[in-house]
Amino acid sequence: MSHPLPVIHGITEHDAGPYRMETLDLEFSNGERRRYERLHGRGHGAVAVVPMLDADTVLLVREYAAGVHRYELGLVKGRMDAGETPEQAANRELMEEAGYGASDLHVLRSLSLAPTYMSHQTHVVLARNLYPQRLPGDEPEPLELVPWKLADLGQLILQEDFSEGRTIAALFIAREWLQHHAEP
Repeated sequence: MSHPLPVIHGITEHDAGPYRMETLDLEFSNGERRRYERLHGRGHGAVAVVPMLDADTVLLVREYAAGVHRYELGLVKGRMDAGETPEQAANRELMEEAGYGASDLHVLRSLSLAPTYMSHQTHVVLARNLYPQRLPGDEPEPLELVPWKLADLGQLILQEDFSEGRTIAALFIAREWLQHHAEP
């Protein structure tokens, strides 16, 4: 069942640190009026990179995660700079965080973090044909590189230090895509 989008009667904005908070005055098709709040990031989007060492092995990184105060295993991720495409941002982040570049980059899809109240999008980028290349990054310490077989994804998702939702979703998306598409 498809509903028409609510009518926006007004939007008010205020500063919320790294975000802009908006309050929407909405009217739904049944006449109900509500106020919804949403956050808009001040950046240009983000990327989650799925770097493939070979046809079966993804390269993960372990880095400090302040939100949970532990070291977390996940994908190379980062913000897009102004004017960058998702592929360019993915390659830059891969060089900064993992010391590799990729000659084959493919955007698989975009993910939303919390679409009911955030506009933020993360582009999932598959990176293949890796080659050694390092750029200076903003990490305070070198990240640990951890190769992982996609066939063992079921074991990975049960690890205590592997909990970031974008990483979990991106790996399942990449595994599905790779099963249906031949190597370049």
